[in-house]
Amino acid sequence: MSRAVIAFGANLGDREATIAAATRELADTRGVELVAVSPVYETPALKEDGVDPDAPGYLNGVIVVETSLEAHALLDLLQAIEARHGRVRAEHWGDRTLDLDLIDFGGRVISDERLTLPHPRAWQRAFVLQPWLDVEPDAVLTGRGPVAQLRAAANDRVERR
Repeated sequence: MSRAVIAFGANLGDREATIAAATRELADTRGVELVAVSPVYETPALKEDGVDPDAPGYLNGVIVVETSLEAHALLDLLQAIEARHGRVRAEHWGDRTLDLDLIDFGGRVISDERLTLPHPRAWQRAFVLQPWLDVEPDAVLTGRGPVAQLRAAANDRVERR
């Protein structure tokens, strides 16, 4: 079994219902055991060129699981759940009904055409770090250090719901 940290986000549609349904689907999958679900945070929409004040805000958090799936199989599962909830990949960093990002997978380092672990920008994002810290106060992001230290350095705004 490997411990995996999955960040979730949604800024379109019924965000709460979508996140709840996706969490249930993940927890109901054979080979996946739900360990923790963080509090939910509201954050402004982040685009490639910064915060978009005109876009709907996001609900963000993390889910921690223990899984017998391999990293790529878990990625496939996350993308299938996204698709079932209307995720369209038309714009990089665009608005979305559901975003499920694999942040950490047992501390492994992977870099291929489909998957980069740990997630390459997680160490900078308070909307990932704060909810992760809430459920795993001693968490460490491979290659970057303790999540608590990373969170202290991240300056983007997150508001707990």
